[in-house]
Amino acid sequence: QTQLVESGGGLVRPGGSLRLSCAVSGSTLDQYAVAWFRQVPGRERELIACINDNGLNENYRNSMRGLFSISKDNAESTVWLRLSQLEPEDTAVYYCAGRPRFCLGDAKKYPDWGRGTQVTVST
Repeated sequence: QTQLVESGGGLVRPGGSLRLSCAVSGSTLDQYAVAWFRQVPGRERELIACINDNGLNENYRNSMRGLFSISKDNAESTVWLRLSQLEPEDTAVYYCAGRPRFCLGDAKKYPDWGRGTQVTVST
C-alpha cells in the first residue's frame, strides 16, 4: 500500500516562498506519478502540478507557471512543490496524490492521497 505524507506548510507573508515535501512509501517514483492539489473550504480541489514517473513536469495551472515548481528525487522518494510570490488567495490545504506511471487531470484518478498540509498567507 502506498502512503504519502506532506510537510512544509505554515504561515508565510505575502510575497514569500515555501517548499512543500511529499514523502512517498510503498511505491517507487520511477513507476509512479505524483501531483499536488490544493483546496479551500467550500471549493473543489484544484490541480496545481504533476510529475510523471519519467520526471516530466506538467504544470496544469498556467496562471501559476513560474510561481509553482514541482521536482522530485527518486532515490529520496520525495516530491517537492516550490511556491513563490505567495498571495493571500494561495491560502489552502495542499495535498499530494499519486497514481501509477503518468499524470492525469482528474483528481478521481488518483487512488493515493496524503492528509494535506496547511499553507496560510497573511500579514
